[in-house]
Amino acid sequence: MGKVLVLNASYEPLNITSWRRAAVLLIKGKAEQVEHNGKLVYTEFPLPTVIRLRYYVRVPYKEIPLTRRNILHRDNHSCQYCSYTGDDLTLDHVIPRSRGGGDSWENIVTACVRCNVNKGSRTPKEANMILRHPPRKPYSSLHFEVAKHLKSGTHQEWRKYVIGL
Repeated sequence: MGKVLVLNASYEPLNITSWRRAAVLLIKGKAEQVEHNGKLVYTEFPLPTVIRLRYYVRVPYKEIPLTRRNILHRDNHSCQYCSYTGDDLTLDHVIPRSRGGGDSWENIVTACVRCNVNKGSRTPKEANMILRHPPRKPYSSLHFEVAKHLKSGTHQEWRKYVIGL
């Protein structure tokens, strides 16, 4: 039937759960319904799409690993210079390693082979190439999951609860 965005008592996104688990939390009084899509689970019980926990849950910070897969996902599998989307994408250091640029979320972007070779060991400014989006560290791993649902066109009501999308 669908996925449900779970918000902490402070309205910050915690995770995505099944509609069944969300219904259990609502019935037990541990959560309240914030958004629904108009469909009914039972008579007088609308199917939730966003719920909020009644009590604050402390969640430890979890570092998002800097991997090729995560960078491609962050950059929407497209070249950050020319918008090319395809199979032969590479990773480009905005400040080249030869100039002291390191491996960090803020220094690596997705680039097609042509743009990566064209840029070479220069900065984007020196190569007269403009980045479509400045590279930044994702807010959370949940950010990736929510972004996937929003880009597919489902659960647009989640957008107002997530920063940076």
